[in-house]
Amino acid sequence: MKTVLVTGASGFIGKNLCAALERIEDVKVLKFTRKNSSEDLTKMVASSDFIFHIAGVNRTEEESDFDTVNRGLTESLLSAIDATDKRIPVLITSSTHAELDNAYGKSKKAAEESALIWAKKNNNQLFLYRLTNVFGKWSNPNYNTVVATFCNNVAKGIELEINDPSHKLTLVYIDAVVQNFIKAFMQKLQPTSDNYYAIEETHTITLGELAEKIKAFNQNRTSLVMPSLKTAFDRYLYATFTSFLPENDYSYPLRTSADERGLVAEFIKSDYFGQVFFSKTLPGIIRGNHWHNTKVEKFLVVSGQGAIKFRKVNSDEVLTYKVSGDKLEVVDIPTGYVHSIENTGTTELLTLIWASEIFDPEAPDTLYEEV
Repeated sequence: MKTVLVTGASGFIGKNLCAALERIEDVKVLKFTRKNSSEDLTKMVASSDFIFHIAGVNRTEEESDFDTVNRGLTESLLSAIDATDKRIPVLITSSTHAELDNAYGKSKKAAEESALIWAKKNNNQLFLYRLTNVFGKWSNPNYNTVVATFCNNVAKGIELEINDPSHKLTLVYIDAVVQNFIKAFMQKLQPTSDNYYAIEETHTITLGELAEKIKAFNQNRTSLVMPSLKTAFDRYLYATFTSFLPENDYSYPLRTSADERGLVAEFIKSDYFGQVFFSKTLPGIIRGNHWHNTKVEKFLVVSGQGAIKFRKVNSDEVLTYKVSGDKLEVVDIPTGYVHSIENTGTTELLTLIWASEIFDPEAPDTLYEEV
């Protein structure tokens, strides 16, 4: 059993790190937060085999808080380690602001220098990370990163304020940070000559582009059109956006088209993968009786009994596939085949349908003909 101490455990990075550490077998996590005292810190350090020093102040009304916490707490932690007479590996998060001439940057730089001097003096393993714009779930708007602020404001209908849309950001996803930190804990990182380590997976984007992506994610809830999630960054950003949805607004209604046959409702669609929709067909009803030149479909009956019939255009031969919610089976609808689906049971026939392209009423590619 290894005991790990995480300072700043209730913060954005700390929460994500603790959640990951707690899933590792034979690891006990000690959490130091603002609620704990200096005496608590001393006791926790004495029990630790590895320390993640994440605690810090990013924004404050009192400028002196930067030095008190960022430098002061770091030095208190190092002194507590000295008191144990043990060599405990320490990972410390700093910021790229350490290169800047402001109160926050100076406090981070001072904390780094104290840690470097201490590590050299005590021959103690040290991992220093200068992080920049970390984003992801559990981040705080108007504090951690502009991504959190944009996601929060868009999800809640608050207007975005962007002074320079062309300003470029370098972003780092929280999971990449946590995975790298755990590698350090597991001693799977090659040591560096200067004790500085970096998160290699970064993402560059302008403020304007970032805002548009997040707005598009939000619009999906009404338009049903999902922007491309082809890149890892887009998937990370979408995951972050959903974490900011108001808890009383997780659901949204679908537009349905109902008639004497049942109903049809679109679920999700995209220029990149087509669309998915859902149909409810009443007993004895036949849907379809049309064919497509280019559009491909897949049918999956999830409840009820039915029959899908095919006839190649200009042919008299009819093929029949019996389908049932009792046996989940996908049926491909090839181009150039007239097709229909009939509810042959006594209950509603529920079908999930995928089409390779979004339906365009101006060019529907739907040619009606009886099977």
